[in-house]
Amino acid sequence: METTVQTAESGECQDLAYNVFARSCPSRGTLEHVTGRWGALTLGALHEGTFRFNELRRRVDGVSEKMLSQTLHALERDGLVHREAQPTNPPRVDYQLTPLGREVSERLLTLITFVEGHMDNVLEARERYDETRED
Repeated sequence: METTVQTAESGECQDLAYNVFARSCPSRGTLEHVTGRWGALTLGALHEGTFRFNELRRRVDGVSEKMLSQTLHALERDGLVHREAQPTNPPRVDYQLTPLGREVSERLLTLITFVEGHMDNVLEARERYDETRED
């Protein structure tokens, strides 16, 4: 599962031990966790700081408790999110990005900002597309 890629920063080629395009490569699962709707939104929200579960659920509007829980477990397992349970009564659990998670979220936020900044173009394209399909 080795592939060669050119890095954007240096322009140099490097060999990677993983290939996300290979069906059995474990990097594919992590990519799905990061780029899925709830994973991307959760990582983006956590870039703002540490959140308790319900704070995060309010921040990521529309996510169910079950989906947020599953998303956080997957991101924690991938080493992107740190979960810290405080031994208080009632128990307090905080979620924050790990250094790796912060790096991933910064890249995601670049994409999110790009998409938000080009939504007028996207909406115009959708409108043109829909008009051609209505005939």
